Amino acid sequence: MIARAARVAPMVDSTVHIGRATKGGATVVGPGSVIGFVGTGTMGSAMAGHLLDAGYSLRLHNRTASKAEGLVKRGAVWCPTAGQVAVGAEAVITIVGYPADVEEVYLAHGGILDSAGPDCIVIDMTTSTPSLAMRIAREALEHGLTALDAPVSGGDVGARNAKLTIMVGGDREAFDAVEPMLNVLGPNVVFQGGPGAGQHTKMANQIAIANTIVGVCESLVYAEAAGLDPRLMLKSIEAGSAGSWQLTNYAPRMLEGDFAPGFYVKHFIKDMRIAKAEAELRNTILPGLDLALEMFEELSRRGGGDRGIHALYLLYKARSVPSCYLDSITEPDA
Repeated sequence: MIARAARVAPMVDSTVHIGRATKGGATVVGPGSVIGFVGTGTMGSAMAGHLLDAGYSLRLHNRTASKAEGLVKRGAVWCPTAGQVAVGAEAVITIVGYPADVEEVYLAHGGILDSAGPDCIVIDMTTSTPSLAMRIAREALEHGLTALDAPVSGGDVGARNAKLTIMVGGDREAFDAVEPMLNVLGPNVVFQGGPGAGQHTKMANQIAIANTIVGVCESLVYAEAAGLDPRLMLKSIEAGSAGSWQLTNYAPRMLEGDFAPGFYVKHFIKDMRIAKAEAELRNTILPGLDLALEMFEELSRRGGGDRGIHALYLLYKARSVPSCYLDSITEPDA
């Protein structure tokens, strides 16, 4: 009997290489360049605004047109389809909701890859699957384009303050061409490797967040059960080895009852499911991720999908004092 080889998942795609062609001797997509931008939600609207402020010309599309009105008033050009934003653009940025949305805007007939001109660099900043990033890179190459996967971390606060962390996979020369533009959106822009490497890095990021947000919730719930003043407790622990971005930024909002979304529970569940699937492909056991995903899925089932991820605290409180906290999971913020 012939033994069947074990399935090995690809790490990143190292076979896609294309140099950044020059236009008029220019090799950098700098201020004054025409940029297509798809996705002006919580994150995208702030990011697009920074690009306008830095002197880039924007062509915009968003599924809900009203969410782009403010940017259009500031000089951006509205386009009725995602494909049309790519017409005449030197680069296109997308930051949409789910992998299916990414696939639609790039690969559908009349989409970005069909519509972009030669040598355009397309940059997907959505948290999506590494396999889709690899596919887009290959199909972009067939259209004479270059694709980068460049998901971000930092949430709504990072987007508003231009402090995002950006993790990039794809072609190195294309990255060098757009790095100054990406630096407008955040100071920590790191090239991670070939197509898919940016998305794999984002999965590692989300795994760390999943475990940390659970720890933050449990720290607060324990402090309250022990009779401590949780705000006073935070003054001690956030300055020590327990300190983290999650503790500093989310714990006060938990205690204030502010669960407005900077990063939606429903989107975080999507990210964790991608991370879990990628880990399983590699026979990698991640019990912390499994626990966090299970809890966030319960939070969503109870109606918390449109809350910010720090609303996990409400689930802990609902388990402890159901009569007081169960309804607050679905109640709108004041």
